[in-house]
Amino acid sequence: MSETSTDERITVYSDYVCPFCYLGRESLRQYQADRENELEIDWHPYDLRSQKRNPDGSIDHSVDDGKDEEYYEEAKQGVRRLQEQYGVEMDLDIATDVDSLPAQVVSYALKEREDYETWLAFDRAVFDALWQEGRDIGDADVLVELATEAGVDADVVRSALDDASLREKIHEQFAAARRQGVTGVPTFAYDGHAARGAVPPEQLERLVEGT
Repeated sequence: MSETSTDERITVYSDYVCPFCYLGRESLRQYQADRENELEIDWHPYDLRSQKRNPDGSIDHSVDDGKDEEYYEEAKQGVRRLQEQYGVEMDLDIATDVDSLPAQVVSYALKEREDYETWLAFDRAVFDALWQEGRDIGDADVLVELATEAGVDADVVRSALDDASLREKIHEQFAAARRQGVTGVPTFAYDGHAARGAVPPEQLERLVEGT
């Protein structure tokens, strides 16, 4: 991955199907808007559906992960509260039927192979496609469209989706996140400190600036 002009990075663990990750990125954007120098996002993938995956990577929706209707209703209320707090409109509150693994595979490939701005454009497009437009980011054609709009050749996307070794790498990244103590997303990390959840911009400022 090529270098950018930024010399500071904030690590962000997230999963595209997590609405709080989308809201957390909006909080980060609002914090960044008041910074003189932009923080580069060092994205690390995290799989919220890991307990429900079959050996082939597909999701078994019949697996009980402890998230019942009451859990989802509380999550929706939390999403709506943060939408109002951050001034964000969203097409969805929760995306229970969308598999983010294909999007994470492509995003990881672009992070490794393309320049930062190209990866960031794709990353933002995936979030917006799901949460602003309600599109299925697990669909290969959707990912090809989003990537080509970010300046990536369609063959790169399809090659990434068919690359078994790349899928192994991203599962290693999921495991590495757990070893780092990440148990939920979004998690923001900077200089040995961390903040979990879609925390407000002022908390991200404290995390980074120490103020």
